[in-house]
Amino acid sequence: MNLSLVGDIGGTNARLALWRDGRLESVRVLSTAAFAGPEQAIRGYLEAIGQRADELERVCLACAGPVSGDEFRFTNNHWVISRASFCRELGLRDLLLINDFSAMALGVTCLNEHELLSVRPGVVVADCPRLVLGPGTGLGVGTLLPDPRGGWHALAGEGGHVDLPVGSEREAALWSYLHRQLGHVSAENLLSGSGLVSLYRASCALDGKTLRFDSAADVTRAALSGDAQAIAVLEQFCTWLGRVAGNAALTLGARGGVYLAGGMLPRFADFLVASGFLAAFQAKGEMSGYLLHIPVWLVVAEQPGLLGAGLALQRTPAGDPLQVRVLADDA
Repeated sequence: MNLSLVGDIGGTNARLALWRDGRLESVRVLSTAAFAGPEQAIRGYLEAIGQRADELERVCLACAGPVSGDEFRFTNNHWVISRASFCRELGLRDLLLINDFSAMALGVTCLNEHELLSVRPGVVVADCPRLVLGPGTGLGVGTLLPDPRGGWHALAGEGGHVDLPVGSEREAALWSYLHRQLGHVSAENLLSGSGLVSLYRASCALDGKTLRFDSAADVTRAALSGDAQAIAVLEQFCTWLGRVAGNAALTLGARGGVYLAGGMLPRFADFLVASGFLAAFQAKGEMSGYLLHIPVWLVVAEQPGLLGAGLALQRTPAGDPLQVRVLADDA
């Protein structure tokens, strides 16, 4: 492999980089709102770094949402990719699309110790799955399955859209308030940037408090500055994240460990570690002991999704008919 382009595209940001000899180069973060589509964003990126598209051997884009068919619509932004027209428009031969948290999961396998913050030490069971999840614009969930021959397989899924679990009277009251507004209440409806704002508004409504913040950053900043209402909201956010993570770990048998990723959590890492996350994670009745020794880490690496996209290219032969791809010559 000579020179390729990799992307990690979520609801808010498109992270782009060159991939050469197993390393990331020229990493840039672009706002998805600033471009009509991925083609325009990639053109702008290549122009900014002085790189020609026809010099790229391959492209891998890790995309937020379920990947299948020729057309991909992003879950949390306005972008659409038609694989065939994408390749024609940019003059590319080989485009690989993967789920963003599949890329995140692959990236986690290659992180150094300093890129992981221990939330709870435990015992890694080598032949068991690993869970990777985290809130950002949405709630991503990925799974790593051990390969008996060595290495890992990343399993794509949409676990962020499961029903929000309820574990207390307070949570039931919050759920009821949100259900009247939303109908179905998913985990992502609360465990995301916009979800934190929704949780704050619901909490203020139940407690008779005046709304003072209108962004996740404002709520987080207020909590870290000692605002009592914001502290309660962020604490509930962490507790609900623990419930969802514990449910997923039980379902998968993720005794290989749990990795908390995404763009939000590193901003309040100390708060998360001291919160009710772990108590909620393992509060599973008679199965609480099953979760007691599962290690949990917070991913603090800068670009694990981009790294995973590069690893996906290395693991996927060009033109492999079993992969989700399109060759421009076939269009």
